[in-house]
Amino acid sequence: MINEINIHQEREWKKIVQQSLQFDSYHTWEYHNLTKDGIPILLVYYEKNDFIAIPLLKRSIPNTDFYDITSVYGYTGPISNKLFIDIPESIKDNFKNELLQFFKDNQIISVFLRLNPFLNQMPLMNSFQGLHDNGNGVVINLEQSLEEQRSKYESSLLKQVRKVKSMGFYIQESKNPKAIKEFSEIYTENMKRVGASKYYMFTEEYFKSFLSSMDFHSKLIMVYHEEQAVCGAIILFTKTIIQSHLTATKTAYLKYSPAKFLTDEISQIGRELGTKYFNLGGGLGFKKDSLFDFKSSFSDIYYDYKTWRFISDPENYLKLLLDANIDPDNSVDFFPLYRCPESMLHEMDLVFNKS
Repeated sequence: MINEINIHQEREWKKIVQQSLQFDSYHTWEYHNLTKDGIPILLVYYEKNDFIAIPLLKRSIPNTDFYDITSVYGYTGPISNKLFIDIPESIKDNFKNELLQFFKDNQIISVFLRLNPFLNQMPLMNSFQGLHDNGNGVVINLEQSLEEQRSKYESSLLKQVRKVKSMGFYIQESKNPKAIKEFSEIYTENMKRVGASKYYMFTEEYFKSFLSSMDFHSKLIMVYHEEQAVCGAIILFTKTIIQSHLTATKTAYLKYSPAKFLTDEISQIGRELGTKYFNLGGGLGFKKDSLFDFKSSFSDIYYDYKTWRFISDPENYLKLLLDANIDPDNSVDFFPLYRCPESMLHEMDLVFNKS
């Protein structure tokens, strides 16, 4: 049987995470408590002395009695008190059956789950229908020497990093109100510049709450030039992984590429923290775009990033599409399709009409 832990059961949620053999910052109670995108729940399956758990966000589907499930921004997926490769097949099968039954009993139409590429969740998830290849992310191996790491940089990258440093740019770690305000302003300007959706817009108060969390470890690293804040990053770290969570650069300083200097500096911070990997992530939507090119200039180590896109109630999923006048065969990369913004659907129509 699946046990549902809600966000008000802080102690129970934290206990499960702490008892897990491996987990990431994105699994924690406080990270979920900060989200506004749905109702956080932690589903836990127990069998004898073992458990498998998944943190999720439950959302009501407007104008219906149905729900769907998504996950927080970041890398989540299942956690357990064992390595997934060591869990007996019988327990995996029982977990799968109980989870699917939970979806049916709770009128869940669809599930969108971001998986964690560093926790080897595939031995559990491979039996589920709906696994989706999203593309590649980039990671720096921090177990190699700094010299070896830098030898793999794109030819002009290290030269650019050193040039920025020689111009007097420097980093500073701080969580004081002034630094948070500076980062918030730069981040908001950055998001407006790239035309980001509301999903990626965060307030100064959000950053204050985020950086004061005791449930996961974070740092705010700012880049300054002549005492002017020009770039910044919020990083998350666990025992083995340091994550580049959010990064932003002031428009007027883009020509200097301070984010390259910052990335190189954060890799050194990761070593000081004893982490093994520095996850840079992928391009926008994990596409091979200019953002991906920037990240891949630091490392030739790529990982496969997967999501679980599962339709648990095909009949009502189709009805939701038809009610929204959406072609079920539309090829836009968005799930669930009935939540796809009209602007994205319109863009796809324009592409097909031109071809």
